[in-house]
Amino acid sequence: MYKIAIYGKGGIGKSTTTSNLAVAMTKVGYKVMQIGCDPKSDSTSSLNGGAAIPTVLDVIRSKSDEIHLDDIVFAGSSGVLCVEAGGPTPGIGCAGRGIITALEKLEELNAYKVYEPDVVLYDVLGDVVCGGFAMPIRGGYARDVFIVTSGEKMALYAAANIAAAINNFKDRGYARLAGLILNSRNIEKEQELVLDLASEIGSDVVSVLSRSAYVQQAEKLNRTVVDVFPESDMAEEYMNLANIILEVCA
Repeated sequence: MYKIAIYGKGGIGKSTTTSNLAVAMTKVGYKVMQIGCDPKSDSTSSLNGGAAIPTVLDVIRSKSDEIHLDDIVFAGSSGVLCVEAGGPTPGIGCAGRGIITALEKLEELNAYKVYEPDVVLYDVLGDVVCGGFAMPIRGGYARDVFIVTSGEKMALYAAANIAAAINNFKDRGYARLAGLILNSRNIEKEQELVLDLASEIGSDVVSVLSRSAYVQQAEKLNRTVVDVFPESDMAEEYMNLANIILEVCA
């Protein structure tokens, strides 16, 4: 089973990238589970036609000990198994702790053994890499981490912090940094800036994703590019990225 975490600064396009990767992998025959580890709980939205699914934390709050896997794992319209960790009640609790609780509940209910996914994708907010947000890295859930970034200053800063967090755990046999994904914003010398970062952190840029109108068009339809514009150049880029990631993680 491939266990892959996709990290990145909020708003950088990590959920869009992750969802398109999930559909791309499904289209080539893999059974994929996507787990949203962002308190906004919108990671799997485009896999469900824009519909929100109950989060693990919401179900825990409402049903206590009477929780079953079909309460928290849902088959999206694209065939991807969808899970949203959820966040705390506003003003109360810790979002990071919520991720820990959600992942532990999935493990407790033997989700991976029951559904037997070929690929598990963790979509993780990377603005702060501590507590629960580091759980996929250090908790044995993910084996490989890819960081989505652009050439923008704060995106690069977040990517460097994520890489540092992974490096801090490298001697414990936890997840490894498998590469950077440049989600282009078309800023000046963008590729050069991201390549410089990759060199500094001892990694590689595995793919450069174009800035495409197809992404915005698909989001308006609450779908993924791969699903709704399968013949587009952008869908081909996501399909190629899926193949690269599977090869890197093999």
